[in-house]
Amino acid sequence: MSDADVISAQYRAELGRGASRAARRSGRVPGVVYGAAKDTASISVDRRQLDREMARGGFYTRLYSLQIDGRSEQVLAREVQSHPVTDVPMHVDFLRLSGDSTIRLQIPVIFENEEESPGIKRGGVLNVVRHEVEVNCRADAIPESFTADLTGLGIGDAVRISDIRLPEGVEPVITDRDFTIATIAASSAAIEDAAAEAEAAELTPPEGEEGERRADGQAVETAEGEAPAESEATEEG
Repeated sequence: MSDADVISAQYRAELGRGASRAARRSGRVPGVVYGAAKDTASISVDRRQLDREMARGGFYTRLYSLQIDGRSEQVLAREVQSHPVTDVPMHVDFLRLSGDSTIRLQIPVIFENEEESPGIKRGGVLNVVRHEVEVNCRADAIPESFTADLTGLGIGDAVRISDIRLPEGVEPVITDRDFTIATIAASSAAIEDAAAEAEAAELTPPEGEEGERRADGQAVETAEGEAPAESEATEEG
């Protein structure tokens, strides 16, 4: 795990809706810090900095050093409440962590080497069952993402949790089965093409079995080596 990124914060002396609205008007987002057997602290953070961190991706799995009036708290962002119309952040919650803390998180899965998958080359599609995997991990071992390698996978093959290399101190919440993360599935176009090929194969007679045909299009069966019989109707003399 890399060093924690920094978010600056301030303690809030005044609480309540009025104080929260005043903080938002001044460009700050009210919030709280809780956990680690300590009292909950009311804070506010700069909205521009919060927007930048959220836009980076992985906001809820990134360890932060929350700098509050000269003091540092090791935290994870747990929830951001946004305005229902404008999506502007209205409130943010941070969870305190200690070095030996264990936390449950959803870690995103990144799929690599699609171009090395024979199944995808044949027209198959990547069917993602789980975009994220829920794990229990130590606060000092939080992975930013998991990598799933698609090299060599054909249509019908699957990526399972056993195929993912988990860092030390990270365990999946589901432990009673080797659950599926993604499969290589046949596309609808590939299924239609295969059905059309099968139908064409049924309608095409095997080589050498087509027999002779009369002028009216009806088949004429002949014994091997014999010529077709002449018409029964002939003109006399």
